[in-house]
Amino acid sequence: MPSSKQPEILLPGTPEQPSRLGSAAGIFTNQNLDRLAHILDDCFRIPGTPIRFGLDGIVGLVPAIGDVLAGLASCILIFAAWVRGVPYITLVRMLVNLALDVVIGAIPFLGDAFDIAWKANRRNYALLVRHIEQPTRHAWKDWFFLGILVLAIIAIFLVPLLVLAWMLDWFFHHL
Repeated sequence: MPSSKQPEILLPGTPEQPSRLGSAAGIFTNQNLDRLAHILDDCFRIPGTPIRFGLDGIVGLVPAIGDVLAGLASCILIFAAWVRGVPYITLVRMLVNLALDVVIGAIPFLGDAFDIAWKANRRNYALLVRHIEQPTRHAWKDWFFLGILVLAIIAIFLVPLLVLAWMLDWFFHHL
């Protein structure tokens, strides 16, 4: 009994990208995401300098809510990476880039300078493209980055506990 199912034919050089949303993923093309990263991070230039900044740096000037709004806009890149099938370890790295941008960016003046220099959206776009073009090339770097991050978080929580233990020990021995 012959099968009525025809084999799928893909054109050369157009590998099928995994997508978690099906046809809705069409809006998350490299061109659209590159444009978004450009608008958020480097669409303007300070005349006479090589310093570039985008809407992320401008909106970040609004106290309290500016960096949060810019961070929400930056989430589009991370969501697009998830839709396009980027591994979770890379998504975590992208989230850390964004978290640093939002948290440090919330510091008045110094944070705005950090926003302009850090360019989290450009970093996240580069991670997305690198994964899509060469899926396994950078996996060890992501795991190393995550390992360093976990060690830093452990140190952040452990150091105050050690200082507290030392203070209590000193207090009880000098009474």
